[in-house]
Amino acid sequence: MLIDSHVNLHAPQFDGDREDVIARARQSGVGIMVEICDKVGNFKAVRSLADRHPDIWATVGTHPHEAKEDPSLSSGTLCELAAASRVVGIGETGLDFHYDLSPRDIQMQVFAAHIEAAQRTGLPLVVHTREADAEMGDMLEAAYTRQPFKMLMHCYTSGAELARRTAALGAWFSVSGIATFKSANDVRAVIAEMPGDRIIVETDCPYLAPIPMRGRRNEPAFLPFVLAKLAEIRGWSLTETEERTESAFFSLFDRIPRP
Repeated sequence: MLIDSHVNLHAPQFDGDREDVIARARQSGVGIMVEICDKVGNFKAVRSLADRHPDIWATVGTHPHEAKEDPSLSSGTLCELAAASRVVGIGETGLDFHYDLSPRDIQMQVFAAHIEAAQRTGLPLVVHTREADAEMGDMLEAAYTRQPFKMLMHCYTSGAELARRTAALGAWFSVSGIATFKSANDVRAVIAEMPGDRIIVETDCPYLAPIPMRGRRNEPAFLPFVLAKLAEIRGWSLTETEERTESAFFSLFDRIPRP
């Protein structure tokens, strides 16, 4: 079974054919999708997708780009929303110092609330990080020392040092279509060194379509291209890659029953 650990099916890019996209995912062998909340203001739409489809699960959280939406977002609010059925993770959250679409201090404040929510609920934290390796490592290490929690370094494209720091905390890593890009040699080098039992795959659709679909709107049906590239990078067979990523997924998202 293929599992897309990070989809954004509530995005407006899918407004014209959302159900067709979901049907194509199933036809391509994708048996489970995790619908990611990009901001708490969109949680209702995210949850609605999971409620309507038994193979879709949901997270709750606010992306660092959207942290300015509610700078006072509390772990209590996140925990309350996470109590809804079919919610299996906290995030997507983190730090993005490349675009700085929210002030950095607000990003860090909101990220801290998400970390606390993950600690309180036991749900895995879905982490976005870009050009904030030192700050990200420091925040995760300090919080983990206070109280351990599960974390997923989603669509990992940061440096080898942050990968080592978070791997030491037991982090999982997800591989996306970026791994197929011709210019992504550094990303592939880090993937080659990731803990083999803690790697999962994602599309991050509608973004980051893999080669040979690059330039098109991404969708879960393109996940096999990501899986094939991961197999190539790690020297695994396709069957082994599918089995390894499936096992790692259910170890991380342990509230999703294994079929």
